[in-house]
Amino acid sequence: MCISVVFLLGISLNILISFACVDCSPKIYSIQVPNEFPHDPKAFTEGLLYAGNGTLYESTGLYRKSSVRRVALHTGKVEALQKMDDSYFGEGLTMFEKRLFQVTWLTKTGFIYDTNDLSKIGKFTHGMDDGWGLATNGKVLFGSDGTSALYQLDPKTLKVIGKQIVRYNGHEVHYLNELEFVNDEIWANVWQTDCIARISLKDGSVLGWILLPNLREGLIAAGHNGIDVLNGIAWDDNDNRLFVTGKLWPKLYEIKLHPITKHFDTGVIEQLCIPRRS
Repeated sequence: MCISVVFLLGISLNILISFACVDCSPKIYSIQVPNEFPHDPKAFTEGLLYAGNGTLYESTGLYRKSSVRRVALHTGKVEALQKMDDSYFGEGLTMFEKRLFQVTWLTKTGFIYDTNDLSKIGKFTHGMDDGWGLATNGKVLFGSDGTSALYQLDPKTLKVIGKQIVRYNGHEVHYLNELEFVNDEIWANVWQTDCIARISLKDGSVLGWILLPNLREGLIAAGHNGIDVLNGIAWDDNDNRLFVTGKLWPKLYEIKLHPITKHFDTGVIEQLCIPRRS
């Protein structure tokens, strides 16, 4: 266990904050880390969800290494694993009506698994341009494809029934990756950044930014130089706990949000959280 308050951006934060404001919108958040848990450092995390009773489900990527797994939160132990065919690169994962739904990279193919033994019980084709992230509110599935689009999918047919473009300050937020449904919002990792976007389901606008660079930087400082980007958000709806991790990270973190009551210039947030498309 590790109890610490993570102050983001170090010295640079003090330089970038220009003045206090009473109501910053969108909100900007730092984090506190009340708990740390072990995480498989070989897991290239692409999808993450919390299923209650100390159980996580996780989808991992990379060709010939992709899998769906059930993981014990407190120990990080992989309790069950379903390896994917070598030709598939696992991506986003969510649970709907006690079944796991997973999408794959560079295809429009997805798979459905039994939550008990992770046996494959179905295959589907979706209408997104690619498969990156998945989440659900228990009624529809939400998906991302690495663009600025947030999709709504019919969980019965897996067809696209809605689509919003996610924007912040007039700019499209591209590279939306792993998704989680949290308190009537969609929270999204933005690929290649240390940022999580809180997205309105009404119009796709960004309601807030969670800044987490110190998690990755702390791992690197501790000698974990082989880690990849932040990716993986899991929400415990019963106990209001939020978990995050990253690709090839040896730790999974429980975090709490703390609003930063200082004003960020919008250009700073754009630089930190909205990567330019190549």
